[in-house]
Amino acid sequence: MSRVLIADDHAVVRTGYKQFLEEEPGITEIGEASSGNEALDQLRRKEWDLLLMDIHMPDRSGLDILRHVTSGYPNTRVLIMSGLPEEQYARNVLRAGANGYVSKNGTVDEFLKAVRTVLMGRRYVSPQLAEAMAADLGAKHDQNQPLHSPLSTREFQIFCKLAAGATASHIADELSLSVKTVSTYRARILEKMQFTSNADLTGYALRNGLIQ
Repeated sequence: MSRVLIADDHAVVRTGYKQFLEEEPGITEIGEASSGNEALDQLRRKEWDLLLMDIHMPDRSGLDILRHVTSGYPNTRVLIMSGLPEEQYARNVLRAGANGYVSKNGTVDEFLKAVRTVLMGRRYVSPQLAEAMAADLGAKHDQNQPLHSPLSTREFQIFCKLAAGATASHIADELSLSVKTVSTYRARILEKMQFTSNADLTGYALRNGLIQ
């Protein structure tokens, strides 16, 4: 028997996913959250087996919430949903501790397969992503890889915030870091991606669908 919490800021999306899940045997309770803070509040109130979460939430990023869940709620599996390009985002959320990544542009069958796979304790990636990840193992360096691929999980998290226009002090407050530490991360990110300014990061993120 499984409890599933759906976190998405669009009511119509939550309703649609809820309707699909209500037909699934073994799912006994379906909860809803319209923001990241609301999702964390729901997690504090009771134990959920699966958090089905959009990567973009209005109050805090999905990566921030993911870090909270993986560190504070180890029994809750996380399946990330997103309309962003799978090849650009999925690797990073899986590396950050997500149990799966499913595209909002996919079919209902794919969505339900992802839910079942994650609830069974396995990771879910699409066949296309699995093939791409397998190909990566055989290549030490691929010039076709995205520029953000060398970033660590924390660097990618900070990169997304910088690209969205957040200041170093704001990021430091959100992540409980010092401004100096954030500035050090920023310097590493710029060096790894071969950029010189935050404007470069923003332009790259917009071109590649990493921010909305």
